[in-house]
Amino acid sequence: MAAPNQVKRSVSLYSLQEEYYYGRLDLEGCLRAVASTGATGVEVLAEAMFPDFPGPSPAFEAQWFGWLAKYGLTPTCYDAFLESKLYRNRVLTLREQVAMTERDIRLAARFGFKTLRTLCSTPLEVIEGSLACAEKEGITICLEVHAPFALDSEWSDLYLEMIRKTGTKHFGFMPDFGMFYRNMPPIARAQALRKGAHPDLLRRVDEAFAERVEKGFVHIRYSLDLAAANSAYRRENGMFDLKEKLVPLGANDADLGYLFMSYNFTWNDPSVVTRNIAHIHHTHAKFHEVDEQYVDATTPLPQVLAAYVAGSYDGYISSEYEGNSSLNDALPVDSVEQVRRQQEAMRRILEA
Repeated sequence: MAAPNQVKRSVSLYSLQEEYYYGRLDLEGCLRAVASTGATGVEVLAEAMFPDFPGPSPAFEAQWFGWLAKYGLTPTCYDAFLESKLYRNRVLTLREQVAMTERDIRLAARFGFKTLRTLCSTPLEVIEGSLACAEKEGITICLEVHAPFALDSEWSDLYLEMIRKTGTKHFGFMPDFGMFYRNMPPIARAQALRKGAHPDLLRRVDEAFAERVEKGFVHIRYSLDLAAANSAYRRENGMFDLKEKLVPLGANDADLGYLFMSYNFTWNDPSVVTRNIAHIHHTHAKFHEVDEQYVDATTPLPQVLAAYVAGSYDGYISSEYEGNSSLNDALPVDSVEQVRRQQEAMRRILEA
């Protein structure tokens, strides 16, 4: 088994969106907060956080590296967004999409990153067209495996075939822990109740989720029409059938919102990580809440992290806190404390 310290810990600044949006933390404050959690790496959303994006100044570049040195942080992953529908009247051409991806690759390299996150909706042709630039800049493009997408599926097999065909060493996967949710987030259930949901109907949604975990999920298929593919995934996994049962029982918007949310997460046996470790170069540790005892009620962290250790993973795992949206309708949000708890939970597991 690999040494525990081969797995390195990072934080995606997406985790601090609440504090950043409301001005409680600026970019330097976010970096300072990341360092305070015990993480050694930082993942950034340059489009939202770098001034004058996509052309940040040399002065900002110097400031960025000064902050990294000040807080002892390593840049781990640059989160890119392929804005293929930038124009109201048309989709970007393949050449335009490749050019946008190459722009982000160059920015990632300029600011010290080694990996670049691209969304699960990124077409095969765009990634393949960007590989030469990625190789030149020393960047590995990481396709986010975000639930309901999955490794060991028709969707991921198409990208693996592209790796085999091109022989590239500059493309791989980035699992998101939303594919390792065994339970619905308790804070999401509490929010639904605050909004007027019916406890008995939420129980039915939870039971249906547990049944999918037990029986297995029908995987989403590759399609350039992501909306259609997602709708098919939900239909094949029973969402519309369940909705038809809940509506006559008085389901309201809060009940149905909780139902729809339950299809944003899936469960996959963590051994899928070990089997695919050669193609995994970064990871999003999505979570909604870690309690004061450092337990995550949705994700079995010991089992998931053990799969990374068993595969001798030597990349970063980035905290990605999403619980703010299940709290901020009525309760205070402390994203930094939540990230600190997850970081401590992972440290304890990895160093045990």
